[in-house]
Amino acid sequence: MQSRLCRKRNRLDEYLGVFHSLRWFGDPVAYTNTQTKADSGHTMPIQTIAAILIFLITYFIVGWGRLPGFRIDRTGAALIGAAFMVATGVLTLDEAYHGIDLDTLVLLLGVMIVVAYLRLSGFFTLVNSWVLRHTHHPVVVLVAIVIVSGFFSSFLVNDAICLVMTPLVMELVSSLKRNPVPYLLAIAMSANVGSTATITGNPQNILIGSLSRIPYTRFAAALAPVAGIGLVATTLVILLFFRSEFHGNHFEPPVHRVHYNKPMAIRSAVVALAMVVFFFLGQPPAKVAIAAGAFLLITRRAKPERIYREIDFPLLLLFAGLFVVVTGMEKAVFTPQVLSYAGRIHLESVPVLSVVSAVLSNIVSNVPAVLVLKPFVLQLKEHQQRAWLTLAMSSTLAGNFTILGSIANLIVVQRARQKGVAIEFWEYFKVGAPLTVITIAIGVVLLLVRS
Repeated sequence: MQSRLCRKRNRLDEYLGVFHSLRWFGDPVAYTNTQTKADSGHTMPIQTIAAILIFLITYFIVGWGRLPGFRIDRTGAALIGAAFMVATGVLTLDEAYHGIDLDTLVLLLGVMIVVAYLRLSGFFTLVNSWVLRHTHHPVVVLVAIVIVSGFFSSFLVNDAICLVMTPLVMELVSSLKRNPVPYLLAIAMSANVGSTATITGNPQNILIGSLSRIPYTRFAAALAPVAGIGLVATTLVILLFFRSEFHGNHFEPPVHRVHYNKPMAIRSAVVALAMVVFFFLGQPPAKVAIAAGAFLLITRRAKPERIYREIDFPLLLLFAGLFVVVTGMEKAVFTPQVLSYAGRIHLESVPVLSVVSAVLSNIVSNVPAVLVLKPFVLQLKEHQQRAWLTLAMSSTLAGNFTILGSIANLIVVQRARQKGVAIEFWEYFKVGAPLTVITIAIGVVLLLVRS
């Protein structure tokens, strides 16, 4: 009888505890104060628990790509996580607003607009067709693809380059009756490697450039050599794993009529070139990019709706949401004590940070990995710039490890599948995994020599 009463009392206490824990819906501030007094410094505050749960669930969905049983993708998960950080009282609205790095979003938007005009004008098609028309051997075709994809990905977002080049290369290799897989791998892998070179090569570099305030020229001076040697390594690794494909004879590439808008292509190319020049002259990248995009929008040729459809708005929303989620985590969990304890793993070491970044990038993707590591890099006062460069290098090159390592890979695989060409996971992995290890090792050595 007594044990039954005890069980009922314990159950009542549980119900009261649940009711008490729900009080933050009505007044989170009052509840925080009550909880703090009751805890006497021994129990984890409710906001800290909420921040950890929101962060873990958000990053699980971002890493997995979706929430099983629900129609929630990466962008939706980031926005829901950001909203819950505010709703649970972890952040105020003002703190959430201040957590969003507008420079990153503006720079990314500006570059997307410029790339959209280059693509719609037919500029990329014209360049690719000209280069491939002057190749007469399978090895030369491979080298040309690596150079074109790597070069344009150095200055423009690599995802867009893959989107443009994949159908063009597919058309060429199918007309030549060649195995399309090594050439498609060359597009994705060289786009990832080439995008390491500058701040505007990919979304994570844009983010790092904004957070670190490293000048565009200094960033390129440190990482362009890594990208250059990495492109050579990309060519050699693909040649090694597909030796039979490149022992063919000379051939005459087919001549196809290229459709492009000449005035629009010239104007877009001039604006893109001017944008890159101003980057190297030290002008704020966000200001230059959005000004270039705005200038191109002043036109009588292209309907603005076509341009807007080319802009990856879900990616911009993903960035905004993750900014807020990580800001909440920084406030509630990444205290000075936690950051100092994390210093014991020596993230100031280039090899250590490279390994941590590469592993984390393949678990949750590169942009979320950079945001997670941001507070730990910010505490590295003496080696902070080198740490940012290491993070940019390793998180980008880690994208070649598997098909799921970067959006650029998925674009190539999906576009190829639409044309009836399947690139299997292990077929990609046998080339991408060793290439990732080789290129990151090259990056580590070059950064250590530089410092």
